[in-house]
Amino acid sequence: MIENQDIRPAQVIGPLGEPLTLEDLPSPDTKRWVVRRKAEVVAAVNGGLLTLDEALERYELTLEEFASWQRAVDRVGMRGLRVTKIQVYRDKYERQLNF
Repeated sequence: MIENQDIRPAQVIGPLGEPLTLEDLPSPDTKRWVVRRKAEVVAAVNGGLLTLDEALERYELTLEEFASWQRAVDRVGMRGLRVTKIQVYRDKYERQLNF
């Protein structure tokens, strides 16, 4: 992440391998967060396109909410962002930690 620097990339690699620019990001008034939109915001922050603070303010997210998206992507990829699967993947991850 390129936080605290004036130089930012014009684009980063999105969750599906496509170029992602500020114009490609979800609208700031997004209310319905589908998997792709969540993954795009995570990719933008990870790639330095947005700072964490900018993303939280722009999308009115809590730090905990964004962090849960980021953890899900890190653990199991985009499929971990599906709301219906969160508990399944969380249980699986916790079982793996016990071994």
